[in-house]
Amino acid sequence: MSLSVQVKLPDGSTYTQPTGLFINNEFVKSIKGEKFESICPATEEPIAAVYRAYEEDVDVAVKAAREAYNTVWKETGGVQRGKLLFKLAELMEKHADELAGIEAHDSGKPKATNAIFDVEESANCMRYFGGWADKVTGKSIPLGKDKFAYTLHEPYGVCGQIIPWNYPLAMAAWKLGPALAAGNCVVLKTSEITPLSMLWLANLIKEAGFPPGVVNILSGFGKDAGARLASHEGVDKIAFTGSTATGQVIQQLASKNMKAVTLECGGKSALVIFDDADLDQAAKWAAIGIMSNQGQICTATSRIYIQDGAYDKFLQAFKAHVEEEYTSKQGCPFNDTHVVGPQISQPQYEKILSYIEIGKKEGAKLLSGGKTPASLTKGYFIEPTIFADISPDMRIANEEIFGPVVACGRFKTYEEGLKYANQTQYGLGSAVFTQDIAKAHRFASDLEAGMVWINSSNDSDIHVPFGGVKMSGVGRELGEYGLTIYTQAKAVHVNMGSKL
Repeated sequence: MSLSVQVKLPDGSTYTQPTGLFINNEFVKSIKGEKFESICPATEEPIAAVYRAYEEDVDVAVKAAREAYNTVWKETGGVQRGKLLFKLAELMEKHADELAGIEAHDSGKPKATNAIFDVEESANCMRYFGGWADKVTGKSIPLGKDKFAYTLHEPYGVCGQIIPWNYPLAMAAWKLGPALAAGNCVVLKTSEITPLSMLWLANLIKEAGFPPGVVNILSGFGKDAGARLASHEGVDKIAFTGSTATGQVIQQLASKNMKAVTLECGGKSALVIFDDADLDQAAKWAAIGIMSNQGQICTATSRIYIQDGAYDKFLQAFKAHVEEEYTSKQGCPFNDTHVVGPQISQPQYEKILSYIEIGKKEGAKLLSGGKTPASLTKGYFIEPTIFADISPDMRIANEEIFGPVVACGRFKTYEEGLKYANQTQYGLGSAVFTQDIAKAHRFASDLEAGMVWINSSNDSDIHVPFGGVKMSGVGRELGEYGLTIYTQAKAVHVNMGSKL
C-alpha cells in the first residue's frame, strides 16, 4: 500500500502528497491501518486520504522522540541546532509556492493573498528561533564570600504539540521553532481537518538534516491521538492552540504527570473606537481584524464598540470598505484577486450560519452579508457579515463565532467602553482607536487582554510575545518569551569553603 498519492491542484499543477505518519524520519503506516479523507473546503471534494494515528501510534512516536533526545539531540549544541533551523527556513522559502498551494487547497486560504504570507512567516519564525539556539544561557548569582550559585536553562525533553486547522503551518512553526532551538524533541499532532501541508513539510525537515526522532508528525483526531499525547507520561510538556473547551480538557489530562502546559485558546477580541479616532483608518483596520483568513482567527476583533459621536459615520465607512474590498473579492482560493475563501468545513459553515440567525433573533441589525453568495454553488462560503445596534448581553457579542461575522455597538463614556471590552470570559486581544496618545496608553493598561493594538488590529510579529489571559490561555509564544517556555531553570549551589 502506497504512502503517497499524486494530487492535482486547481491551478493545474500536481505534487506528491505523503499520507503516512512521520516517525523517525520515515513515513509509516498507522498500526491500525485506518485512513481519513482531507476535504477541500472550496469544492467539498476529497483531496487525499491519510493514515490516522491512534493511541498506539502516539506511543511509538513518543518512544522515538525520547530515544532521539537521550542519544543524539541533548548532545547537539546550540550552534548546530541553529544551523538546522536555518536550513529548514531556507528550504521552506525555496518551496514556498508548493507549500502555499497545498495550504490553499487544504484550508481554503486564498493562495496569493493569504497562504503565501503564512509560508513566509513560518520560514521567518524558524530562522528567528534558529538565531536563539546558541543563546540559551543562565546566570551567575553571588551569595557571599564562600558561596555562589548559577542557573542552567535546560530543555524539557520530549514536547507534545497540538496545532489547529486555521493556521497549520504557522502554528506549527510557532511551536517547533522554539522547542527545537531550546533542545527538545517533538511529537506534533496536526488537525484532522488540515493535515496535508505539515506532512509535506516533513520531507523538508528530513532534507534539512534533523536526526531521526527529533521531529515526529502524526495526523489524528483529538479524542484519541490528542488525548493520548496530552496525558502521556513520556511527554514532558504539552503545547496546544485551539478552542477553550479543548484546552480545559488538555490541562486536565496533562495533570497525570504534572507536565508543563502552554495553551493558546479562544477569543472574542474587542475593538474600541473613540470619537476622536481617524475613522477611515479605523474602518480599514477593523476589516482586517475580522475578515482576514475568513474570520477564522482566535484574535479576530469580532466585537466593535464605537463612541456615540462616531457611530453612524464609522458604520457607513466600515460597511462600504468591507463590501468593496472583501465581499466583492470572495471565491476560489487559486484566483489571485480573491481575498476571502470558504469556511473550513461543513460543521463550521453551519455553526456560523446558526449564529447569524441567533443575531437576527436577538434583535441586532443585519447591516451586510449574512448568507451564502449566490454565485458560489459549491464550497462553504459565507459573505462577510456585519451586525449593528447590538446590546452587550447578546450571544453574538459574547460567544466566539470563528467566522467573518462582526457585532457592532455603541458606548458613551470611557468607563462604559472599557466595561464592554472587558466583559467576556476571554482575554486574548483588544484594540483601541484614538488620536489621544495618553488615552490610548491608559486604555491599553486597563484592558484585560494579553495583547493590545493601538490604532491597528491583529498586528503580530515573531519578535513580540503572543498569548492571552482569563479563558484565552496560559503562557506566551513568539519572541524571547516563546523560547523560555521551552526551557526549565536548574539552580546549582556551589560551596567554595564554607564549613559546618
